[in-house]
Amino acid sequence: MNTKENATMTTMATMAPANAHKEIPGNPSTAKSSFMKLNDRSNGKPLKVLSEDDWKFWIENGYIVIKNAVPREQAERTANFLWEFEEKDPNNPETWYAPPRAEIQMKELTNTGMVEVYNHQYLWDNRQTQRVYDAFTDIWGTEKLWVTIDRANLNFPIRPGFEYKGFIHWDYDPETRPQNVQGVLALADQTDENMGGFQCIPWLYRNYDTWKLSQPADRDYFKPDVTGLEHVKVKMEAGDLLIFNSLEPHGIRANNSGNKVRIAQYIAMMPAQEDDETLRQWRINSWKDRIAPEGYAFPGDPRNWERTKYPTAQLSELGEKLLGLKDWE
Repeated sequence: MNTKENATMTTMATMAPANAHKEIPGNPSTAKSSFMKLNDRSNGKPLKVLSEDDWKFWIENGYIVIKNAVPREQAERTANFLWEFEEKDPNNPETWYAPPRAEIQMKELTNTGMVEVYNHQYLWDNRQTQRVYDAFTDIWGTEKLWVTIDRANLNFPIRPGFEYKGFIHWDYDPETRPQNVQGVLALADQTDENMGGFQCIPWLYRNYDTWKLSQPADRDYFKPDVTGLEHVKVKMEAGDLLIFNSLEPHGIRANNSGNKVRIAQYIAMMPAQEDDETLRQWRINSWKDRIAPEGYAFPGDPRNWERTKYPTAQLSELGEKLLGLKDWE
């Protein structure tokens, strides 16, 4: 590492915000919870993307799928890049099962295919797509949003010697009632029940307050006992965006398809924190210098390919505001 790179890393260390995700899940590029509540429609603003049926489903189930949030060809372009970044051949399964480059502290994610890339142009193209942004404005009821700086996923079929269990968790303690949402953009079709992908338990989302009364006092507040509860596999096609409430118990479903790969990018937005200058500068430096978040679930890429192989992403006017480079009016 040269002197300039050392200086950059030192700057990032001093500018990084207090990271509440060193020992728990959740993306540290935004706060755990917003001071603003999720949209309750009391502001009278019309919905831009969601239909009234979508809104009802969202309120009752804690998640919603936005069809064609990005064009299919844009999703497929991102998927092709992820294969390149991971040095794996989509047509040769023998390349899929290379050992991980870095050990992850959150052991439940071992072998689930997290791709440690955060600021590539294609990822930012998806984040600053108008329909993606408009969907999140419906959920929050405000236009002034910041986007999470998050990664992607290549989830491979289970085979002997490469196993993992589908799991359910919360990224935030539900007792704190976080005002937050998370999101997943499908980069390939994932309609096969057996091929893994996002799963959740809407029943527990709806009935948490009564369910918890039957749970032991020393329960793990991030990993519920979901024995006997229905797990819903959410089917998506390339370009579809899933948004889910952070109170939704969720996780990655085991991929038992044998030959199909679940490919996705994690995208979420929450109200901009323009008064938090430390966080803003951390986000800007992460984009400009292609530096990954750090945390319990984020081991990073030891090759540092984002900084050595790819340029800083070009942002649209919307992208500059979603990052925090420019203020919302």
